[in-house]
Amino acid sequence: MKIKALKWLSTVPVAVVMAVSLAACGGGTAAPSGTSTDALAGSDQQTLDKYTTKDVTALDKIDKSKLGLITPGTLKVGTLSDAPPNIFIDKDGNFTGYDNELLKAMAAKLGLKVEFASTKFQGLLAQVKNKQFDVGSSSISTTDARRETVAFTNGYDFGYMAIVTKDDAKVKSFDDLKQGVRIGVVQGTVQDDFVTNTLKLEPVRFPDYNTVYANVKSGQIDAWVAPSQQAEGQVKSGDGTKIAEKKVNTQNFTAYAVAKDNQPLTDALNSALDAVIADGTWTKLTTQWYTDRPTIKEQTPEGWKPGSKAVQVPTK
Repeated sequence: MKIKALKWLSTVPVAVVMAVSLAACGGGTAAPSGTSTDALAGSDQQTLDKYTTKDVTALDKIDKSKLGLITPGTLKVGTLSDAPPNIFIDKDGNFTGYDNELLKAMAAKLGLKVEFASTKFQGLLAQVKNKQFDVGSSSISTTDARRETVAFTNGYDFGYMAIVTKDDAKVKSFDDLKQGVRIGVVQGTVQDDFVTNTLKLEPVRFPDYNTVYANVKSGQIDAWVAPSQQAEGQVKSGDGTKIAEKKVNTQNFTAYAVAKDNQPLTDALNSALDAVIADGTWTKLTTQWYTDRPTIKEQTPEGWKPGSKAVQVPTK
């Protein structure tokens, strides 16, 4: 299977600090939804179940001619370049990371090539909706607001939310996020929604993970509310920063985004996801990329599991 890093999509530079209201990723709205969603409340399995398919179509029954791809035989994927360990470009210029490696394995099951292009998170879902991309790959938390813009596959991951601060910061935990604390977030993320609608605070919004982390290091903000995976990828020894606290967030699983009117592609990706779960690829990649999740128990918290309701995660 051929994997390419493409430059067929250009992106528009954005300001370092985005003094704008929250726009749900690709949602086209200029302000928060106003719906308070506590991302740290834990998993609501009944809610998640209504979005998880009972089973999937057998791989040999998938008609690749009906997948509605921009280029037949190829998945054109919008992703990020700066969010390890999930989605990033390695030293050799290749798109990689947990989410992208899993998607490559799924594409192989379908006999499809993959072409990645870098974009900004806050525009990704709109680009999938408008069919600039076939698929969005960016550890996307599957909120109800985002489901108004795109469709999602079954879940393949959950997440932790983290607080990143300087080593000597007064902010030690989520409880310390109060009025007067300069809180940084990446615009359009569930962390933005959490700070805005749950904590009822106004964060400082940034266009990407590198920029918000740089502002933690420089002391321009007091804390970054981050996806834990990206926090782990950014915080380096000697930076004078730390992950002050992290909490599990499985209220909305993460999934790949697909245009709402392309059900055949969503179905095909669900079939491929079940296939890579059943053959152990999902477990192998999860263990490889998330070194803090070495066991099945840590990979499937609170009864959560990836894929359809029918697939089983291998125990060994």
